[in-house]
Amino acid sequence: MPRLPFPLLALTAGGALASLAACTTTPVAGPVEVTRFHRLPAAPGTPRGALRLELVTSDASSLELAPYRAAIAAELTRAGYRVLPASAGASTAQSLARLRIEQVRFRPSSGRSPVSVGGSAGTGGYGSGVGLGIGLDLTPRPGEQIETRLFLTIDDAASGARQWEGRAHRIVSTKSDLAAPDANAQALARALLEGFPGESGETILVK
Repeated sequence: MPRLPFPLLALTAGGALASLAACTTTPVAGPVEVTRFHRLPAAPGTPRGALRLELVTSDASSLELAPYRAAIAAELTRAGYRVLPASAGASTAQSLARLRIEQVRFRPSSGRSPVSVGGSAGTGGYGSGVGLGIGLDLTPRPGEQIETRLFLTIDDAASGARQWEGRAHRIVSTKSDLAAPDANAQALARALLEGFPGESGETILVK
């Protein structure tokens, strides 16, 4: 960042701030990172029988988690499963799915000092003297972000053998409409189960 002499500081910084305010926009959302492993037939839409979906959490009735369970259930239905009601007995299911959700809010650091002060000195000859400049970092501070991770496993209900597992991860600004539970849940669930069962062992980015 070039250092500005005092006479130009107020005018230049003011103009920069005005320009910055005009061009700053709210981040929408990053892509969803998805990884999947499975041993299922790779034909999308194949009928796959009855499935029981459980939330792995200390508060399975949490209203905040309900949109994620509903979104995953809708995508599993699209993938060929018959998702049983939560009240259905485990003995009627051919597959057992477990969904775990992790979420954290954080504010990333810009890694820069907002103001720096420095001086330079010259000696000898005509016009020698001391000059003092101030450098301002006008980069906006990153806003608060929300990071959500979904982990889903599907096991054979009778043997307990693992049939499919996957995880989806996304970071989005808390100011974005896509941070709302319903919108976030639908985006993550759709990305996680898109083209089910997907390519085993592959990590993809879904926009």
